[in-house]
Amino acid sequence: MKVIKVENQVEGGKVAFEILKEKLANGAQTLGLATGSSPLEFYKEIVESDLDFSNLTSVNLDEYVGLDGDNPQSYRHFMQEHLFNQKPFKESFLPRGIKDNAEEEVERYNQILADHPVDLQILGIGRNGHIGFNEPGTAFDSQTHLVDLDQSTIEANARFFDKIEDVPTQAISMGIKNILDAKSIILFAYGESKAEAIAGTVSGPVTENLPASSLQNHPDVTIIADAEALSLLEK
Repeated sequence: MKVIKVENQVEGGKVAFEILKEKLANGAQTLGLATGSSPLEFYKEIVESDLDFSNLTSVNLDEYVGLDGDNPQSYRHFMQEHLFNQKPFKESFLPRGIKDNAEEEVERYNQILADHPVDLQILGIGRNGHIGFNEPGTAFDSQTHLVDLDQSTIEANARFFDKIEDVPTQAISMGIKNILDAKSIILFAYGESKAEAIAGTVSGPVTENLPASSLQNHPDVTIIADAEALSLLEK
């Protein structure tokens, strides 16, 4: 596991972009994408570049259940706004957050992931160490599944909604096994609130209580983080 310390998210986005270019030069076809604030500067680098993504495929980690893709709070909308509208891919897959047929959607998405193995997976990390929406206690061999979100996750995501009652309580997420199946992984972590999770991810025991600790079992993980997120590692 490689840890790269950066000044801020802007520098983190540039570092990740260089890794992306290297992976594309080596034939990467499918990118696994994440939402949230952590990858935004990385997406900005992509949008401002002259790279052509029209032959590439993307798969996203997760989507809220109960929000359709037109909802401004949905992750599909987020991806359209920050990346896809400016840099269209050949195909871009996200789970569909339809409440009534979540089970069918889980199966459909697992098949998509089987058909499109991920070359480079982008991750953020939750305060509780979640990757995707794999909350503490999720089995490391899990595939795409319906998730009941932790209260801490709901509270962390409330800033994107008018009121906390509007935050969905469920999501469809790639499982930890799906994430670990990617050939290469970049994880972004910024800010003091992520310090404990990062310390456990890098040097703590590998335990289902900290989902991101599963990354210790992967051969090609790069963590891009600022001093605050790394503060408990360096003591």
